[in-house]
Amino acid sequence: MREVTLLSGGEGGTRALVPPRRHLHRHRGHAVTGGPVHWRDEIRVAVRSHLTDFVAGECRTDLGAARVGVANEVLSGFVDGGKCVRSTFMYLGWLCGAGQDDSALRASASLELFHAFALMQDDVMDESALRRGRPAAHVMFSTWHRDRALTGASARFGESAAVLLGDLCLVWAGKMLRESGIGAEALARVWPRYDDMRIELAVGQFADLVNDAHTFPTLDEVLDVLRRKSGNYTVRRPLEIGAAMSGCPDEVIDALGGYGAAIGEAFQLRDDLLGVFGSTTLTGKSVGTDLAAQKATSVIVAAHQLADAGLRRQLSELMSTPDLNSADAERWRTLISASGAVQWIEQLIDQRLNRALAHLDSVELPEAARSALEDMAVICTERAA
Repeated sequence: MREVTLLSGGEGGTRALVPPRRHLHRHRGHAVTGGPVHWRDEIRVAVRSHLTDFVAGECRTDLGAARVGVANEVLSGFVDGGKCVRSTFMYLGWLCGAGQDDSALRASASLELFHAFALMQDDVMDESALRRGRPAAHVMFSTWHRDRALTGASARFGESAAVLLGDLCLVWAGKMLRESGIGAEALARVWPRYDDMRIELAVGQFADLVNDAHTFPTLDEVLDVLRRKSGNYTVRRPLEIGAAMSGCPDEVIDALGGYGAAIGEAFQLRDDLLGVFGSTTLTGKSVGTDLAAQKATSVIVAAHQLADAGLRRQLSELMSTPDLNSADAERWRTLISASGAVQWIEQLIDQRLNRALAHLDSVELPEAARSALEDMAVICTERAA
C-alpha cells in the first residue's frame, strides 16, 4: 500500500492539511476568505491515494469475476474524478475532536465509494447521459454491450449493470470504512449515523421519484426532498460521522449538524440553479434534464409561486407540455428568470450560509477546523460547477 504522508505543521517546515484561521469579510452577504487555499487539494490528494489503493486491491479483483471489461473503466471515472466534498467534510468533523490521522483519512475516503453508488443510480433514474464530463455509467455499459452485438437490449443492460456496480460501491464503502484502521469503539459511534445517512438517501430518492412539476409541491416539501436526497449526505452526516468518530461532545456534534443541514440545503439549492442555468462544460453533467423531466425542483416551484397570473399560465403550459424541445426549454428558462425565482433562491442560499456560520460560532472548535469549515461553506454555496 502506498504511504500517505500527513502534512502536520511540525518540524521540517511542512504545511498543515487545514489552514490557520483567516479573517472573514462580507461580500454580497457572503462570508469570504482571502488568499489561495491549498489545504483542500492536499486532502483530496490523500483521499484519492487511499481510494486508489483500496480499489486496486479489492474492487478490481472482485470485478474480474463479472466478465464485463468496461466495469473497471467506469469505476475509475468515479475514483479519479470529483471534488471529494463528502470525504473532506467527514475528515473536518474528525479534526473538530482529534488530530490529523491517516486512518481517519482512509475512513473518510470511503464516502467517495458511497457517493459513486448514489451517482450511478441517480443517473439511471434521471436518464442523465453525462457525469463529470464523461458518458454516465449506464451509457458506457450500454455502449460496451452494443459494440459486442450481445443479445438483449443494450439500454436495459446498461441500466442494470450501472445499478449493480452502484450496489457493489455501496458494499465496498462499508468495507473500506471497517478496514480503515479506526478502532472498534470509534466505529461503534459511527454506525448509527452512517445507517441514518443511507436510509435518508434512499427515502429521499423515493420522494424525488414521484416528485414532478404536475403536483406543485410546496417549497418546504421540495426542501425536505433535497435535504434527504442530497443535503444530509453531502454535508451534515459526513460531518457528524467524523465528529462522532473522533469523540466530540454532543454539543459540538449538534452544532456541526446544524451547520451541515444549512450548507447541505444551500448546496442543493445551488445545484438546482445549475441544473437549469448551468453549463455542461462547467458542471460536467447534463443540463436541462430537470426541465425535460418536468421535475418540481426548488427553482421551478419558486417560479410558479412568485409569478403573476399571466406568467404562471405560461409556466403551467410548459410544465404540462409533452416532449419538450430545446426551444421550449429556453423559453422556460426565460420565464423562470422573469418570475424573480433566481434572486429568491439566491436569497435562500445566503440565509443558509449565514445560519451555518452562526452554528460554528456557537461552540468552541479548533481554529484550523473552524477556518476550513468557513472556507467550505463559501465553496459549497458559491460554486459554478
